Amino acid sequence: MSYQGYGQPPPNQYPPQGYPPQQPYGAPPPGPPQGYGQPQGYPPQGQYGQPPPQQHGYPPQQPPPHGPPSHSPYPQQQQHQQYPPPSHSPYPQQQQPYGAPPPGPPQGYGQPQGYPPQGQPQGYPPQGQHQYPSQQHQQQPPYGAPAAPYGAPPPQPYGAPNVIPTPPSPGYDPNQIAHFDASGPADALRKAMKGFGTDESTLIRILAHMSPQEIPTLKQTYQQRHRRSLESDVKDEVSGYFEFALLAILRGPLQQDVWCLNDALKGAGTKEALLDDVLIGRSNADIRAIKTAYQQTYRRSLEADVKSDLSAKTERMYSMILAASRQEESAPVHPQAVDADVTELHRATEAKTGAEALTVCSILTNRSDGQIRAIALAYEHKYRRALETVIKNDFAGHMEDALVRMVRTGADKAMRDAIALEECMSGPGTKDERLTTRIVAVHWDRAHAGQVRGAYKHRYKKDLISRIRGETSGDYERVLVAMME
Repeated sequence: MSYQGYGQPPPNQYPPQGYPPQQPYGAPPPGPPQGYGQPQGYPPQGQYGQPPPQQHGYPPQQPPPHGPPSHSPYPQQQQHQQYPPPSHSPYPQQQQPYGAPPPGPPQGYGQPQGYPPQGQPQGYPPQGQHQYPSQQHQQQPPYGAPAAPYGAPPPQPYGAPNVIPTPPSPGYDPNQIAHFDASGPADALRKAMKGFGTDESTLIRILAHMSPQEIPTLKQTYQQRHRRSLESDVKDEVSGYFEFALLAILRGPLQQDVWCLNDALKGAGTKEALLDDVLIGRSNADIRAIKTAYQQTYRRSLEADVKSDLSAKTERMYSMILAASRQEESAPVHPQAVDADVTELHRATEAKTGAEALTVCSILTNRSDGQIRAIALAYEHKYRRALETVIKNDFAGHMEDALVRMVRTGADKAMRDAIALEECMSGPGTKDERLTTRIVAVHWDRAHAGQVRGAYKHRYKKDLISRIRGETSGDYERVLVAMME
């Protein structure tokens, strides 16, 4: 089944409750679920959990009410365990169920001149408040003024709109950890691994539902109370893909990304799909955190390792990504800029013989998720072909996979992840390491995990949990299912 409408489910295939019809071009376009940072005017998409408290000059974000809204036309997925745990997790869920009606279009796209902005992303000031940086010109600091503190967002060019930078995803700022009494879980884990035999059910029950900010506290508490490394004990007690999954959880999202990048680049050959999973579609703040953590862990520059392992256009594409110069998700989506990008993408692809890969890369790696979505909608309206289809026709191999992932990230991140999980299970044999890595990445945001289940059900007409159970077994199966429930 082709991927239609970039974030729009195919027509006449939604459940009986119905889905709002697609708007004509120029009308406020429906929005995708939000990703790493919220595109202006689109409904919330899952980050790796709810953004943590304000750090390094990033704006505070207000979480929506816990749980999905009652008006969603998509049936709510059953959850067998509530998240966050009511006892101590301070990070509430966000994001509407898959297919929920969007609140409005991005500012400037499809709206008359001077029309007030609609549907601000979570955490940004509501309409009508003066602190919202709509089109203000930023003043340059006077000569001799003190420099901005380390980690503060870079200053905007003179005359540019004052755009609010997207904050790091939860787990990507090492200073942000959950302060709670982890002695109970730490003691239970030690008891589960002490002596003869291992209580695998306890390991799964505790670790599969920890938030990114809780993992460091748990590991520190375990070390202090038992004078042992939790990761080392897990390595000694379990094995196989079950061990692979538990260690991926215990690293936390940032260190897991760093581990995956090293795994993708070490040895002969490059695991480009793993690089794509970690780097494509990430916010500038997350890319900077990943580069810093990679340097601290391996005493090598990530950019230098990528350059030495790859070549030609692929290396150039990743250099663009690692520059961390994407448009922020709070940046407005201007129709004129969208139309210019659409024309340039057409010129560089189907309008000529031999596609210009670097031109396409330079556009898609620099635009925000909201802007990419607007570009995809406008391209299909203007040329009567989906942008994803054009990319598939004009590119091949890894370049095709990477560019398609960029478009899907902007269009519908939940559907992107649902397709990625099915790719690990389809065909002969299960790609267990890739499946595990992708489920661990999805599970950090429980609301997003629910969105992925809904998107999977919509596209493949079957239950994702049942699909996982059919492809895995034993404790390995149980930990994957626990992360997705």
